[in-house]
Amino acid sequence: MSLKKNSCYTYFKITGDFDPDFISATLALLPEKEWRIGDKRINGTEYGFALWEIGRCSDYDVYVENQMLKTIEPLLSKVKELKEIKDKCSEVYYTLEIVPSIYVDESTPCLSPSKEIIKFCYETDTEIDIDLYLYNF
Repeated sequence: MSLKKNSCYTYFKITGDFDPDFISATLALLPEKEWRIGDKRINGTEYGFALWEIGRCSDYDVYVENQMLKTIEPLLSKVKELKEIKDKCSEVYYTLEIVPSIYVDESTPCLSPSKEIIKFCYETDTEIDIDLYLYNF
């Protein structure tokens, strides 16, 4: 019997060429993580893109759509502002990131986004990215 358990985390990120302060001001939200182009990584190299991240959710739910909704909840009323950012910044990308770690002896999580999530992603031109990690021990 395995002592390992399935887990998942989700978050929303904005990447590209922009000033993170502009994103924060436009959305009236503070990011959980941010950097600018040219900021240094721990290893001393420079980031070649800006990042603005919010909504990290590690509260694993077998229905991962519940985590996705928690992640985008602060943004659901900001569709107009997210579109405005896309209009004002020539290079900006939105991603709803889902990172499940699954063990084969555990029940499989449901990775199906709800219509509300799909509508939000469509309206804001947000990609859904799933980085799946599978373990068999």
